[in-house]
Amino acid sequence: MEIATSQRITTFLMFEGNAEEAMTFYISLFDDAEVIAITRYGADGPGKEGTVQHATFALAGEQFMCIDSPAQHDFTFTPAISLFVQCADEAELDRLYAALAERGTELMPLGDYGFSPRFGWVNDRFGVSWQLNLAA
Repeated sequence: MEIATSQRITTFLMFEGNAEEAMTFYISLFDDAEVIAITRYGADGPGKEGTVQHATFALAGEQFMCIDSPAQHDFTFTPAISLFVQCADEAELDRLYAALAERGTELMPLGDYGFSPRFGWVNDRFGVSWQLNLAA
C-alpha cells in the first residue's frame, strides 16, 4: 500500500466489508468519477481475503480514500461530518437525492429551507451522510 507523502487533506471512509460496493455505487452517481487505485487483502490477512485494504477514488474530480477495516468497531459514520454536493440543476439534485436516499435515511427531505431554494440531507445505505444543495 502506497500513500502519497506530500501534504494533502483527503476524505477517508472506513467500512467493515462493503468498501468496494460503496465506492462502485458512488462512482456510478457522479461525472468525472473513477477508481484510481485499489489494493486488496490477500489470503494472509489481516482483513478478509479480497476485501479492500486501501483504495483511492475520485468523484467529480475530488479524491477519496476507503478501506475495509479488519477490526470490528463500536462506531460508524455520523451526520456530524457530511459530504456537501453543490448541484448544477434540479434534475441532478433529484437524481442524487433519490439514489442516495434509497435504502438510506432521509434527514432533511428536499425542500426550501430559507438558505437554499432546494436542499436535502440523507444518510446513504452505507451510513455516509450527504448534503445536496441547488446552486442559487
